[in-house]
Amino acid sequence: MLNLPIAMFKLFLLFSLLFQEATVAILSPQAGETLRGQIQIQGKMDVINFERAELSFAFDSTAADEDAGWFAIQTFSQPTADSALALWDTTALTDGDYALRLRVFLADGSRQDSVIRNLQIRNDEQPTPAPTQTPFNFESFIETPTAFVEQAPVPTPIYPTSTPLPPNPAALTSSSIVKIFWQSAAGAALLFLFFSLVLRLRK
Repeated sequence: MLNLPIAMFKLFLLFSLLFQEATVAILSPQAGETLRGQIQIQGKMDVINFERAELSFAFDSTAADEDAGWFAIQTFSQPTADSALALWDTTALTDGDYALRLRVFLADGSRQDSVIRNLQIRNDEQPTPAPTQTPFNFESFIETPTAFVEQAPVPTPIYPTSTPLPPNPAALTSSSIVKIFWQSAAGAALLFLFFSLVLRLRK
């Protein structure tokens, strides 16, 4: 005859084990996320026979090693009351790909892990700003009268003036020509009188 209490107890243990394996998990961040600054890590660890837990990180390339290369972020002596596990300061780390691990140690010596890989820390890279849309401005299509602006007078170009040449000493002025003419006429008259006088004296 089937003992109903024993059967119920075995069924309860089976559901407890299934539920226990599903309650150790990192809920946030998730694989493939890009992380910057202070990151809130969320998860759950409410398992039966909880003894202690450790939240740690490692380079994604070394995360396959379960024992080496992991650095503790926070340790727990009892399960957390809510899903907030720790605040992870990623600014102290070199940009790269990392992994997170929540490891829960049980009283029977076993342990349960939840590992999130491919977490991309990019503090040195600035995120691309989203394009902003400029609101449509109807006033820009209304033609406004342009104020009259008095223009400054255009300066008159000044051309270089030629320097007058010094007077030519060999040049003849009109007064000089008249003077020479009368001097020549007087000389010719004197010569004419002189020759007339000579001819009369010979006769």
